[in-house]
Amino acid sequence: MALDTWLAFFLASWIISLSPGAGAIASMSGLGAILATSSTAFYAIKWFGVAYLVYLAIKQWRALPMDMTDEAAVRPIGKPMAMMFRGFLVNASNPKALVFMLAVLPQFVNPQAPLLIQYLILGATMICVDMVVMAGYTGLASKVLRLLRTPKQQKRLNRTFAGLFVGAAGFLASLHRATA
Repeated sequence: MALDTWLAFFLASWIISLSPGAGAIASMSGLGAILATSSTAFYAIKWFGVAYLVYLAIKQWRALPMDMTDEAAVRPIGKPMAMMFRGFLVNASNPKALVFMLAVLPQFVNPQAPLLIQYLILGATMICVDMVVMAGYTGLASKVLRLLRTPKQQKRLNRTFAGLFVGAAGFLASLHRATA
């Protein structure tokens, strides 16, 4: 496999691994089409969104702190093989992964070269990129959890998010449908 082909695949792997899934993109584009054509749908969704954000703000404001001590954090999370199987099912049924395998991967395969070695290289690359991305998410989560040890810290974070929800609700309430 040529180095420039592998580098292009490596970059594509990062973009695909970090991007939202096909479901999120399809939902956003379908909703956008509905909102562009219907004033009633726009305002109904807008005010439902405002109400939901205010509800989330109230719920977050009232949320009680959790026990984040080391003793409380040590609990069984499941058998390793069951967790691996569940992870496999999530990834195997992921539309983003299927689209990637069917639409993107063939662009990086040279049909005149031995296929097995190419698929092994591409597979290993994608697995390594995904492992780094998932490790990054895990590391970020562990850093955030360290900041939330005390009830006071958790309460402050809950109130911050409640304020952000109210701010988002206010912003959403101020939006007006563009006239065509």
